[in-house]
Amino acid sequence: MYRVWNFVTNYSLLLIAGAIIALIWANIDADSYHHFVEFVIWDHAPIGNLHDGHRTLTLHYLVNDVLMAFFFAIAAKEVWEAVILENGSLRGKKAATPLIATVGGMVGPISVYLGIAYFLGSETYSAVANGWAIPTATDIAFSYLVGRMVFGAGHPAVRFLLLLAIADDAAGLIILAIFYPSGELAPEWLLLSVGAALAVFILCNWLPRKRDAGNQDRPHSTWMASTLGVWPYLLAGCVSWYGFQEAGIHPALGLLPIVPTLPHADRAFGIFSEAEQYLSDLLNKAEHMLKHPVEVILFFFGLLNAGVEFNAIGDATWLVLAGLIIGKPVGIFLMGWIAAYPLKLGLPAGMRSIDLVVIGFVAAIGFTVSLFVASVAFEPGMVQDAAKMGALFSFGAAVLSIMAGKMTRVEKQDG
Repeated sequence: MYRVWNFVTNYSLLLIAGAIIALIWANIDADSYHHFVEFVIWDHAPIGNLHDGHRTLTLHYLVNDVLMAFFFAIAAKEVWEAVILENGSLRGKKAATPLIATVGGMVGPISVYLGIAYFLGSETYSAVANGWAIPTATDIAFSYLVGRMVFGAGHPAVRFLLLLAIADDAAGLIILAIFYPSGELAPEWLLLSVGAALAVFILCNWLPRKRDAGNQDRPHSTWMASTLGVWPYLLAGCVSWYGFQEAGIHPALGLLPIVPTLPHADRAFGIFSEAEQYLSDLLNKAEHMLKHPVEVILFFFGLLNAGVEFNAIGDATWLVLAGLIIGKPVGIFLMGWIAAYPLKLGLPAGMRSIDLVVIGFVAAIGFTVSLFVASVAFEPGMVQDAAKMGALFSFGAAVLSIMAGKMTRVEKQDG
């Protein structure tokens, strides 16, 4: 049984609340809002390079660069289980068509975004080109909720959408790491992150299991899990985060190397599944521990990033929207159709080709990750604000999804 409303309540309503408060605040008193966003928490001589480039730790930096690492860790956990587990959702032929459709769902928005920008002239293109990844994002929680509204819980298109969204998240993390460095690249510092991951995996995961070989009581693994719990992994995460920052890669991705090192169950019931709360492996325990803190983090993320004045609407706004509401459906339909028919990989039983278009509109809800990419793609200013407005307006894709479902005569299947 899937409880989408619980998930959306847990991870999205506070985010929406933060975003709405930010929009209202920024349009009533922009000066006080921006003063709040850049509130200085620590303004002392740095230890190493712990601060941002201004030798200060601001509220915005704390949330976007430090605390959002926990949000991306949860996303990475879902991707990791989908890939590594024997019955993972992104393994085997069943995932082939969604994975290929995901490629279309990224190439399509990029092509539309950069293509329109090119025709608007070289000046506009130069100003907005770095935001090409903003419309590639898909907000899993909101897209899944809308997908259920359009197709019904039991429709095969909903599972297809989930697979596509998880794969989109994985690709988005890679894009953020490679194309949006937070500073001058110094890749040798990644050895620190890799070393931390290897050390905690060997000492706290592999070695206890090795010593427990043949012993069903698993005393060493049990002691490690019950006594030390997630603390060694959190310590390794801090070291990895620092390695990412010093390497010039966005530090919000700093926990990604640590996620695969946590002991995990041999099965997963899937994202949004009620059953996953009963899994007692350390990976799922860590996710449960992070649940409520991440809710608060997402509230502050919305509050600190969505405060855009309406007069900031500009070219980047419409480019992001065009990439999402044109590029996503076209790209997903074309690549999904190629995978299903010329490549003979097929579609899930009960799903029509035209459903790919509807899925494309649902996947065009970018919001959370689109907002994050906009905040790192551009320096603070009019272009960044315009791009953020496009990410916020992507909620309109929900209305387009419902309309597309009606026009294509989608038959809802409850389950």
